[in-house]
Amino acid sequence: MKRSTYAAAAIAVALTACNKQTANNEAAATNAATNAAAMNAGTANAAGGNMAMNNGAASSGAIDTAFVTEAMKGDNSEVALGNLAEQKGSSAGVKDLGRMLATDHGAHKQVVAALAQKANVPVTNDLKDEAKAEQTKLQGLSGAAFDKEFVRATVEDHQKDIAKYEQEAKSGDAQSAAMAKQTLPTLKKHLQTAQALEK
Repeated sequence: MKRSTYAAAAIAVALTACNKQTANNEAAATNAATNAAAMNAGTANAAGGNMAMNNGAASSGAIDTAFVTEAMKGDNSEVALGNLAEQKGSSAGVKDLGRMLATDHGAHKQVVAALAQKANVPVTNDLKDEAKAEQTKLQGLSGAAFDKEFVRATVEDHQKDIAKYEQEAKSGDAQSAAMAKQTLPTLKKHLQTAQALEK
């Protein structure tokens, strides 16, 4: 009986030890799985962070070449029409406005050209298509008719330009947006001067 009792006790101890080992193994496996999941999640988060950083870098963006080219053509147009108004205008106000446009936009063209060179965009001396048509129209006018048409065209053009520059200032790349913000006060001054001549 004693031997049977000892044997039973030994078996019980052995079973308990096995159960503990099994429990320990299961706990270790669970911990390993948890750690692996955490590492995978961390890797995924890191990858997501890297993607976000890369996307952020891309959104800082290259210079808006289309805007820069259009800005150069706009400056060329204002210089050409401004010079024409200074020559053919019949009133002092129109002559002064023409001189202001030619001077300010001539200086601004240099700023835009520098930005174009940074973006490897060819510097253009072309006028906007609508400015070419306006130039032809103005060349056929004189006196009060010339003055009226020049002022009308200046108001209309600057209203459009201000809208474009405001949009670029809000959503353009850093360099184009900065240039647009710096230019807006001058464009608004030109518009106000032209509107005063309409009255």
